[in-house]
Amino acid sequence: MGAMSVPRSVFGVYVHVPFCSTRCGYCDFNTYTAGELGSTAGPDTYLDALEVELEMAVARLAAAHEADSDQPGPRPAETVFIGGGTPSLIGADGLSRVLSGIRNTFGLAPGAEITTESNPESTSPEFFDALRESGYNRISLGMQSASSSVLRVLDRRHTPGRPVAAAKEARAAGFDHVNLDMIYGTPTETDEDVRKTLDAVLEADVDHVSAYSLIVEDGTAMARKVRRGELPAPDEDVYADRYEMIDQRLRANGFDWYEVSNWAKPGGECRHNMGYWVDGDWWGAGPGAHSHIGDHRFYNVKHPARYSAQIAGGELPIMDTELLTADDHHTERVMLGLRLKQGLPAGIFSPSAHRVIDRHIDRGLLHRVGGNIAVTDAGRLLADGIIADILLAEDDDLPGA
Repeated sequence: MGAMSVPRSVFGVYVHVPFCSTRCGYCDFNTYTAGELGSTAGPDTYLDALEVELEMAVARLAAAHEADSDQPGPRPAETVFIGGGTPSLIGADGLSRVLSGIRNTFGLAPGAEITTESNPESTSPEFFDALRESGYNRISLGMQSASSSVLRVLDRRHTPGRPVAAAKEARAAGFDHVNLDMIYGTPTETDEDVRKTLDAVLEADVDHVSAYSLIVEDGTAMARKVRRGELPAPDEDVYADRYEMIDQRLRANGFDWYEVSNWAKPGGECRHNMGYWVDGDWWGAGPGAHSHIGDHRFYNVKHPARYSAQIAGGELPIMDTELLTADDHHTERVMLGLRLKQGLPAGIFSPSAHRVIDRHIDRGLLHRVGGNIAVTDAGRLLADGIIADILLAEDDDLPGA
């Protein structure tokens, strides 16, 4: 591993649980149903391999640091995020085992944020009680929509009212921090569907909401339906209208945006995701998980059977590694940091970028906040295009351009 060129204060552990009971029509995540895996790559095999990967990860980081003190060594996790897939399918006992594996290897920093995603249908009051007992302190629930017709289009299996009930059960179990995920812009969705979903979000009394526009990914069942004309293609103007509906309703009820697709009540921001957005370090464990340590980015083999076999053979299941340059770090910092409400320090941008920034300020899409450049409310809808304009301008200032 090369020398660290960017100082970091955040370290997290992400664990990917690759199991789902069914495959949703819009999903292209690295997930597998029991029928796709057969009997040789189930949860028990996965958990055995995961524990060994965590041990090997700590040994790898310790050896790299011993060989070169500029290398980041293993650190206690300040944030933990269990994602998927459907982590709740391995049950509270399985999730407790995952957290014990992290505690026994990396360790947990005092006050660590520890989140697991859960499908509302595979949770219960007893499930949440057991998670609190084992050390989890944040829950993220996949709601997507409160409309049964939208859920059918998404191939989601939960009943519309279950996410609200699950959120209330989590709060009753002592979880102060609960997130609900929304998806907006689904083909056939109406304004009333979005209003109904927002009513449910507010009834659930959560402190965090993530709202994402539907992306029709190539290779998914939904993409095939759109291509055949069975579903209408998503509409950018509809996306913008729905985003504004969501933003206005949440901000009127105690939430504020802190990243373009994320809103929180005071103190409810997701610290783990902030680690991604501010160029922090994290180890990603599990099939297909991505890691970012110092100047290296790497990811694991995707299939659970191959993942387990590689670990059983005594090697980390890393599939590919990329060495990041200072320019790579800067590009990622701009791509992610300008999506944050706080923006980025004006001093990091090149002269050509500042000319583009000034034009976007004149258009009301960017503004200066203290010494930072940040998107305005209007600019949030166009953040990706603004970021692309700035990065293209910075390319003009590179030597030899």
